Amino acid sequence: MKIVILGGGPGGYVAAIRAAQLGAEVTLIENKYLGGTCLNVGCIPTKVLLHTTELMDALENDAKEMGITISGYKADWTTLQARKTKIVKKLVGGVNGLLKNNTVTKIMGTAVFVNDHQVKVIAENQDDSSNEATVIDFDFAIIATGSKPVIPPIPGSNHPDVITSNEALSLETVPDSMCIIGGGVIGCEFASVYNAFGCKVTIIEMLPEIVANMDQDIVKPLKAKLLKEGIEIFTRTKVESIQEGSASLAVMTSSEAGEKVIAAQKVLLSVGRKPELDTLELDKAGIETERGAIKVNQRMQTNKRNIYAVGDCNGGVMLAHVASAEGIVAVETIMGKRSQIDFRTIPYCVYTKPELASVGLTEAQARDQGYEVKVGNFPMAVNGKAMIMGETTGVVKYVTDAATGEILGLHMAGPRATDLIVEGALAIRLEATVAELMSTIHAHPTVGESLMEAAHAVNGEAIHLMR
Repeated sequence: MKIVILGGGPGGYVAAIRAAQLGAEVTLIENKYLGGTCLNVGCIPTKVLLHTTELMDALENDAKEMGITISGYKADWTTLQARKTKIVKKLVGGVNGLLKNNTVTKIMGTAVFVNDHQVKVIAENQDDSSNEATVIDFDFAIIATGSKPVIPPIPGSNHPDVITSNEALSLETVPDSMCIIGGGVIGCEFASVYNAFGCKVTIIEMLPEIVANMDQDIVKPLKAKLLKEGIEIFTRTKVESIQEGSASLAVMTSSEAGEKVIAAQKVLLSVGRKPELDTLELDKAGIETERGAIKVNQRMQTNKRNIYAVGDCNGGVMLAHVASAEGIVAVETIMGKRSQIDFRTIPYCVYTKPELASVGLTEAQARDQGYEVKVGNFPMAVNGKAMIMGETTGVVKYVTDAATGEILGLHMAGPRATDLIVEGALAIRLEATVAELMSTIHAHPTVGESLMEAAHAVNGEAIHLMR
């Protein structure tokens, strides 16, 4: 069984390893860098920067109370960039080692479909017209080419000081000011990073709230923290144009309150991503697309039965862990195993301070779907471990079916939320009830205790809340 995988990101390389485990002959083709966007210009480098800002926040706001006297410290952007590069390089090397260990053939180059059973690979630094291009036959192919930042049609968005998240990760110096267009996950994370390094940050968001896809009860603590730190946030606001001023860029905006001009040295476009399909020549393989993404079924199969598409390129949930899960489902389906994804269990995370994490239905979504809803909330302010850590901002919230007690959603703001959310994902996967969570013993003292307390709170019986 010959499987060709196009793309070496978290969808592609995970699929390659799983296919090799199941006995397939695997070739992986990557045109830029192993690990894809996530490892090189996304999840990993962003979190390296955010971890440093967390330490800075602790030094500035918590150290004295915790008994540590600090006469001063210096945050060195250049050193941080070097650390980011070192971690990325190490992880990329790890992926490369895993591919070798699983006898996956790796080819660095651009893959182009010849037909539905062949791809042509144009190697790095090789002209497309070269006769040396390699043609590879395959029984099955998995497309995992990822995505790229959306460049909105805003006049002036092509200015060299208008950047995307790719460039924002590697600026040589921290700008004096930055206007971030888009208040989603990426926008809020970069706002936290640059604000911590002394940059004046403004967020512009068209929707009524930032991080609009999450339950707003957990977004409120983050918004309050960002505002407290001096970050300006303008919601229900549209960017009309970006113009060059005498000393900086002028971002022209409009809202119900009227027009406003925001001056910024850099403008970060953070309005989303779109599938990266430009070089594949999908038409030669007869692969159907819809709204710029590859059409797939629940097992990631395209209209061509021997070709699959996983991760961002299929236009679904654009998260690294989803791409990996889809890659495994595609491979296992090809290899004759019964495999599917429960999309209800996808965790969504924001790595700011406080961290945000969410899985399942928000309260609004559950009500829209016709559920009679009961919710339980437990504030981090009364959790012992959160007090010890000096991170009492946040809340745990359950959304449940009043009729059965089944957990429909778990939403968290606070320390370790992005780690603890897996408990909610597992609960939803197993169709657990709040009664089952209540009767599960949680270690003390831990932030995780707050999940048990919030489960009790669904019925108004939280032990450590005043009645």
